[in-house]
Amino acid sequence: MATLSSHNVAEPVEVTEPAILIRINRLFRPDMTPEELYDATRSSWKVGPRRDGAEFAFAIYKGIVREVYSIESWHPGGTTPCKTGLHTNPRHAGRWEFTGSKAQETVRSKYIGRSVADYFPRGSANPIAYVNVES
Repeated sequence: MATLSSHNVAEPVEVTEPAILIRINRLFRPDMTPEELYDATRSSWKVGPRRDGAEFAFAIYKGIVREVYSIESWHPGGTTPCKTGLHTNPRHAGRWEFTGSKAQETVRSKYIGRSVADYFPRGSANPIAYVNVES
């Protein structure tokens, strides 16, 4: 996983794939294991039917892409195993989580360590942004 110091500025990147960008600012830690990063990214979000048009989910911390996952399927929140214990609430009414795996290296290398901050309007509290996904 690419790391950036507070003195570096990440280069902006244009997302060209159908993706859902997920800000995980509250759960992110620089020393997260890959499993913790996956669990923090995949669960449990208030997303609508547009989620089905996203092929990739991006883990975003402070506007920087930390990982990219291929989405295999979506499930009601709290219904798939969480091995890391990050999500202790067994059910999340009205929320969704995905299962998947790390994206192919060709996709990951385009985005990890780059900035997608421009996809989130200034002052927006919504942790979700859809990119190239049909309404």
